[in-house]
Amino acid sequence: MPAPAPILITGASQRIGLHCALRLLEQGQPVIASYRSERPGVKQLQAAGAQTLFADFATEAGIEAFIATLKATTPTLRAIVHNASLWLTDDAEDALQRMLNVHLRAPYLINLHCAELLQHGGPADIIHISDDVTRKGSARHIGYCASKAGLDSLTLSFAARLAPAIKVNGIAPALIQFNPDDDAAYRAKALSKSALGIEPGAEVIYQSLRYLLDNPYVTGTTLPVNGGRHLK
Repeated sequence: MPAPAPILITGASQRIGLHCALRLLEQGQPVIASYRSERPGVKQLQAAGAQTLFADFATEAGIEAFIATLKATTPTLRAIVHNASLWLTDDAEDALQRMLNVHLRAPYLINLHCAELLQHGGPADIIHISDDVTRKGSARHIGYCASKAGLDSLTLSFAARLAPAIKVNGIAPALIQFNPDDDAAYRAKALSKSALGIEPGAEVIYQSLRYLLDNPYVTGTTLPVNGGRHLK
């Protein structure tokens, strides 16, 4: 029996992407993981059996180079999970352009040029990891929010374009896990923004990813994973 086609997860060297990649590998699912920086997670992924590919999605040349490398690495994919993300303040140099490249241009070009890798007659998915902030906008992080909102639009458009062979969905997390240096006051304020008031951890995103991969009748949907923030 041939080995299953791999799942590509972009930006998988830390946090949510790393957790999801490792969980898929635990289940016997081959994974191709992209990374921008040589974090400890890259070695962890390699030790667990993932193929790792360098990718710099902040420039169009970097995106095109990654697409060429990906096509040379595998003839087929089970799914593409667009998890790579860049968080910059609006006053950072070239902030909007770089975030548009990572959150919008890279998924757009990868979907256009790599959909053929998903056209193998079996289950096939594209999943965009968006952000709950797009639900109401952000006065403080305008560029980040706008670029993630564009990703939500790609979900709808590619779902229409690629059906019925490929399902295209999104996941929109709010607070999932704190950073180690987040202080108590910040944590309390962040937790108070949701109805459930918990730090759930990255497993809830893996559960959401698994649902979208396994359900044959969902496409064009962005799944909010926000602990009930819309209720507050």
